Amino acid sequence: MKTALVTGATAGIGAATVRALVGAGWRVVATGRRADRLDALVAECGDAVLPLVFDVRDAAALDHAFATLPADFAGIDLLVNNAGLAMGTAPAQRSDLAQWRTMIDTNITALVDITHRLLPGLIERKGAIVNLGSVAGSYPYAGGNVYGGTKAFVAQFSLNLRTDLHGTGVRVTAIEPGMVETEFTLVRTGGDQAASDKLYAGATPMTAEDIAATILWIASLPPHLNINRLELMPVSQSFAGFQVARDSAEA
Repeated sequence: MKTALVTGATAGIGAATVRALVGAGWRVVATGRRADRLDALVAECGDAVLPLVFDVRDAAALDHAFATLPADFAGIDLLVNNAGLAMGTAPAQRSDLAQWRTMIDTNITALVDITHRLLPGLIERKGAIVNLGSVAGSYPYAGGNVYGGTKAFVAQFSLNLRTDLHGTGVRVTAIEPGMVETEFTLVRTGGDQAASDKLYAGATPMTAEDIAATILWIASLPPHLNINRLELMPVSQSFAGFQVARDSAEA
C-alpha cells in the first residue's frame, strides 16, 4: 500500500484529495491546523488516515511531526503540497503587508520547507510531488499582486525541481486550477459569505472533487509518465482583456 502526505487537508481540495486517495487504496498523512476537521476525516475514512495537527509555517512543528511518524506512514510515496491561501483583494498600494507576508510564508516558504524535508525519502521510493499552483501564477488580475507572485513561484519551482531530480525517477507536477468553489474566497475576504456567493453565482465553477480526481489520476499514471504542468478552468471561465487607462477628456 502506498502512502501520501497531503497538506491543507482540513477543507476544500485537500480534504477531497484525502478522500480520493483513500478510496483508491492509499494511506494518507493529512495535515492541517484544525483538529476537528482532521478528526472528521478520520471518522469518515478510517485508520487509513493519520491526522497531523500543525501550522505548515511552524518549522519546529514540522520537524516534530515528521520525526514521530509511525512506521506504517513514514515512507511517503506522494507529496501533495496543497496548503496555501490568498488574503485580501486590494491593489498593491493599499494592501496589508502582514497579509503579503502570510501568503509568502504559507505558499512559498512552507512548501519548499516540506518538500526539502521529504525529498530524500521520495528519491529513495521513486515517488511523486504534486504542487498546487493557480492560473493566477500565469495571468495577472487586479488585486492578485503577491498571491499571483507566490503561484508563479510554485510553477517555476516545480519545473526546476523536475530538472534537479532528473534521473531519480521522482515525478513532479504543478496543477494550476482556475475557479474552484471552496473556502478560498471566504479566507481571502475575511469570512465574507456574500462576496463568496457573488463570485461563484451562476458560474458553474470546478469543485474540490474535480481537482482531487485530477491529482489521483496523476498519482496513478505509470512511473515513466510525468505531467509537468496542468492548467484547468471551468468552461464558464476564460481570459480577460488588457486594461487601458485614459485621460478623462479622451474617455
